[in-house]
Amino acid sequence: MKLLDDDTVNERLTALPEWRREGDEIRRTVTAPDFPAAIRIVDDIAVRAEEANHHPDIDIRWRKLHLALTTHDAGGLTDKDFDLAGVIDRIAAGHGA
Repeated sequence: MKLLDDDTVNERLTALPEWRREGDEIRRTVTAPDFPAAIRIVDDIAVRAEEANHHPDIDIRWRKLHLALTTHDAGGLTDKDFDLAGVIDRIAAGHGA
């Protein structure tokens, strides 16, 4: 998997306004309507992440989910991170977050 250069990372982030870059990761906080919805979001993300064989770091704090993506194998950001970020955005929106 090829690492993305800074220009490409910045370009890809324009399509994902909820995400921000922090070093070699992209991060987002999702606020779910309630705790059960937060868990359903995590469950749906887990299914899609497993299918993609690409797993985000997820920190659950009541109804807030703090997510981070990076491609550990490649040592930074790749298309896989941005593709999964888009999937996460759609899952979150589908749960009212």
